[in-house]
Amino acid sequence: MVQQLSPWKVLTRRKRIQADGSEGETKLNRVLGLWDLTALGVGSTLGAGVYVLAGQIAKDQAGPSVMISFAIAALASLLAGICYAEFGARVPKAGSAYVYSYVCIGEFAAFVIGWNLILEYVIGTASVCRGISLYLDSLLNDTLKETFAEVAPMNVTFLGSYFDFLAFGLVVVFGVALAFGVETSAMANNCITCLNIFILGFVIIAGAIKADFTNWTVDPSTVSANATIGSGGFFPFGFEGTLQGAATCFFGFVGFDCIATTGEEVRNPRKNIPQSILLSLLIIFLCYFGVSTVLTLMLPYYLQDANAPLPYAFEYVGWPVAMWIVTVGGLIGLLASLFGALFPLPRVMYSMAQDGLLFRFLGKVSPRFHVPVTGSIVAALFTAVIAGLFDLAQLVSLLSIGTLLAYSVVAISIMLLRYMEYYEAEENQTRIDSRASETTSLTSRAERFTCGSVCAQLFNVHRVPEPNRISTRIVGTLTALFSLIALGLGLLIMHAYSAIRSQKAWAITLLVVLIGMICLVLLLICLQPRETRSRLFRVPFVPVVPAISIFINIYLMLQLDSWTWIRFGVWMIVGLSIYFLYGLPNSYRELRRQRAGWQRLKYSERL
Repeated sequence: MVQQLSPWKVLTRRKRIQADGSEGETKLNRVLGLWDLTALGVGSTLGAGVYVLAGQIAKDQAGPSVMISFAIAALASLLAGICYAEFGARVPKAGSAYVYSYVCIGEFAAFVIGWNLILEYVIGTASVCRGISLYLDSLLNDTLKETFAEVAPMNVTFLGSYFDFLAFGLVVVFGVALAFGVETSAMANNCITCLNIFILGFVIIAGAIKADFTNWTVDPSTVSANATIGSGGFFPFGFEGTLQGAATCFFGFVGFDCIATTGEEVRNPRKNIPQSILLSLLIIFLCYFGVSTVLTLMLPYYLQDANAPLPYAFEYVGWPVAMWIVTVGGLIGLLASLFGALFPLPRVMYSMAQDGLLFRFLGKVSPRFHVPVTGSIVAALFTAVIAGLFDLAQLVSLLSIGTLLAYSVVAISIMLLRYMEYYEAEENQTRIDSRASETTSLTSRAERFTCGSVCAQLFNVHRVPEPNRISTRIVGTLTALFSLIALGLGLLIMHAYSAIRSQKAWAITLLVVLIGMICLVLLLICLQPRETRSRLFRVPFVPVVPAISIFINIYLMLQLDSWTWIRFGVWMIVGLSIYFLYGLPNSYRELRRQRAGWQRLKYSERL
């Protein structure tokens, strides 16, 4: 008789990973190497941001200390990056954070993360295409805008004023190219990214030649009273402004996570994925740091052009040729970002479709091209329609929620996986579950859930050497508790910052209590037994490093406005409808079929 399954059992069931971390079989073609992955991560990140972001933050938030803002943001991104790097080595599968959360947390959480990754990549690709269209239009004196407004005007409030045929066509062309030639597309992306880095290197060297260090020590009294420049000097808006700039700079590093979606198309992923993530973050930081440094040295921060800071800076110092080189570089950077944003979208859809959580046809792999062609074309057409219809100024913030939520879940998954009871994956998935339950029944005396056993394991009184059911549950509960406390601390800092600075008793007391609770929770997690298996790459200082990453991500999410959360809620309603009407029934039937197959196998073995 097949065991009855509750919906909760299906919602929380986890994937198993190979005990040796092997790559396993894949229908996709393993053609990407270390430099392909690095170019993908760098190209998807160094787009319009490096040509615009530094000038905006320097002028409005940080002044010359924008270089420190980028350094702080790079450190925060590094914490998320090393978590992705470990999972990339341990779980070399397509799907990125979706697969990681499926392994550590469960199916429902995995669907939520996967659905948000789809949102991130769709909006990211559409916004890049709109950016390319607007960028070209600025060089053509608004010819495209006037033509499209005449041919296809739209008078709907929440849509754009016209249908952008150029943005639509760019997505379709790139989507079809990716669907039928990953290796060729990767080579083209490598060339574009190298050219982009070369131009940025030219910017840094040319800017250093024209550097004037007096621009970092400007005296407010020598500037017109109409200019808003703060207090002048290197920190004109105070260190608080530098930190606010760091929060904005953090989103300039978004994009490297697309490397993790390529797990099934990489040669030697256990080695290449971690190395490419860390190498791409290093290159991205050096470019941002160098550009922001020379930009504020070429002209004072309060004279920066927020929309086109680099061309204006070279025009200011009298180098018009360099101005045009930078202008071309901006277009090249946008094209590289388009490839990096569109590439991972069908991979996430493929991984979810393979698990039955999305429509199966999206995960069908072409035997000729070894690519999910149908999913790639559907993703490109859907994204192209979004790019053509919507004015994305209000939707770009949705990128932040999807990205930060994925970063948080990956960090949480690292904490859980390091202390998780571990079973080796075998050919029959459900046989593992039943074997684990049989083992549990034999050791129930040692792992029985009682108040005494839980309290003893909470402080690891018996010095248990390896994770068991009780320690795994304790770490999961403590991790959830830490996330809630981090949320409370973030809300306190955001809404009571002035009270904390004024050293009001209630604010200081609450701050100390929350920090003390966080330290206690992390200490209790550290006392639990952890896995002893050696890995090629491991996040150091677990659980401290993932905990810092979780707090930073939660705090940044709290900075987003209420309308962003409302749009996010609408997207989640659509996704949950798909899951409960299609994904959950498929998953439930699949698990019942597997359980029935194991029962028959077990019966035949007894005979």
